[in-house]
Amino acid sequence: MTDRPLTLMAVHAHPDDEATSTGGVLARYAAEGVRTVLVTCTDGRCGDGPGGVKPGDDGHDPLAVAEMRREELLASCEVLKISDLEMLGYADSGMMGWPSNEAPGAFWQTPVAQGAERLAALMRQYEPDVVVTYDENGFYGHPDHIQAHRVTMAAVELSGLTPKVYWTTSPRSAMGRFGEIMREFQPEMPEPDPAEAAAMAEIGLPDDEITTWVDTTAFSGQKFDALAAHASQGDNIFFLRMGKERFGELMGTETFLRVKDASGAPLPENDLFAGLR
Repeated sequence: MTDRPLTLMAVHAHPDDEATSTGGVLARYAAEGVRTVLVTCTDGRCGDGPGGVKPGDDGHDPLAVAEMRREELLASCEVLKISDLEMLGYADSGMMGWPSNEAPGAFWQTPVAQGAERLAALMRQYEPDVVVTYDENGFYGHPDHIQAHRVTMAAVELSGLTPKVYWTTSPRSAMGRFGEIMREFQPEMPEPDPAEAAAMAEIGLPDDEITTWVDTTAFSGQKFDALAAHASQGDNIFFLRMGKERFGELMGTETFLRVKDASGAPLPENDLFAGLR
């Protein structure tokens, strides 16, 4: 019998990703005494600079943005009571098709085996019982999310460990309402063209294919505050426009697809640690 605490490792691409899709579970499990380990793969240099200045515009200093986002990440971790933060420090690759995809040191350019070796070493160090990352498409096609998926799945194999592995997802029923919710808070937002609407409809999974529904209602305030800690990216974090109360009403469940499991816990489940405690 070991006295090692149950451990959750979340592998994310950028500062702020930890709060968007897993802020609720990170806060909930920390409150339950679980060790929560966040691995952030890139430095976020392709995010907005002070005043909302965009990458490539005059006044956008990638290194200064990376440092600013590091400080914001530390603040978010404090809000979520994350036990351990590991920053791999790869350069943010930017959105798909940006010139930064090809930049030396960009995460998208990093050999998967190299990144996986580093991450596997962290897995051996922390011995996570649960690992969470993105699906093969990085949820919405961001190159760094896709790379985080590839690196994480390779690292699990390299580590020799047998954690439960989950990919973040959203129910298609919720994605169908997302456009309506966005227009509720952004009345000026134009209707998406048919191609955009079709792409949005393919994000996430049909409700009956989602394996894991975790109630994080009690921690929605912490999740909102963690997102708010990334204030420099406010233009890109739509959820902040809702306000904390409306956010709590809409964002009280986080959903996942379980893809590896040695616990034998039946599905569907409402706990990432089902079968482990």
